[in-house]
Amino acid sequence: SQLCWNEYLTTRIEQNLVVNCTCPISECRAQPTAAFIRSIVSSKEIIAKYEKALLRGYVECCSNLTWCTNPQGCDQILLKDGLGYGAACSKCSWISCFNCNFPEAHYPASCSHMSQWVDDDGMTCAKCNHGFCWRCLKPWRPTHKDYYNCSAMVSKAAWQEKRFQDYNERCTFHHRAREFAVSLRNRVSSIREMPKIRTLTFVLVACKVLEQARKVLAYSCVYSYYNQDTESMDVVEQQTESLELHTNAL
Repeated sequence: SQLCWNEYLTTRIEQNLVVNCTCPISECRAQPTAAFIRSIVSSKEIIAKYEKALLRGYVECCSNLTWCTNPQGCDQILLKDGLGYGAACSKCSWISCFNCNFPEAHYPASCSHMSQWVDDDGMTCAKCNHGFCWRCLKPWRPTHKDYYNCSAMVSKAAWQEKRFQDYNERCTFHHRAREFAVSLRNRVSSIREMPKIRTLTFVLVACKVLEQARKVLAYSCVYSYYNQDTESMDVVEQQTESLELHTNAL
């Protein structure tokens, strides 16, 4: 009956199981069409949830489509092709990374840098995903997380630990300073509409530049940590130092 179908489909929609659902009769594999579901389910809220499920399923099936990864929340769908570095979401301006699970574009740090950075002390082989301790190279286990239980607690390991902490503190500082720039830009935007203030466009541009500079400086810390022995690091460190000085001045 229509009442039974309505209850069945409503339950499937609320449980996010409506996509590819079949007739409730066990031996019947027929799938209800979108037109049928809309004719049976009367609740507008349930239909809206059904349409969101359809859209979500479509995006997940298309390798060329993805959702904006803004952690603050954004329902914009992005087309991967043609979106090189620097292309932002047209709705929220967030810049996503399409090559790894990190939610943001992280230039100049690579995707492998970010996966290791997030993993903290534990390291993972990019080829076979084997997790190991960077201090003693033993397999990574939850019980191995205590630094003082590691068999390789020697001066070199202690230096490496201190080095990671220093770069991590610098990275965290720039991320927090970036949040300050965003907050400042939002405050300026809110007062720009006041009649007495003709224009604050130059201040908004400065805040945007400040925000972008802090982002690059934060991920430069990650890049520098993993590329310390490369020949180009002297130039990179000089450029980073120059950018930091000008950013602080701004």
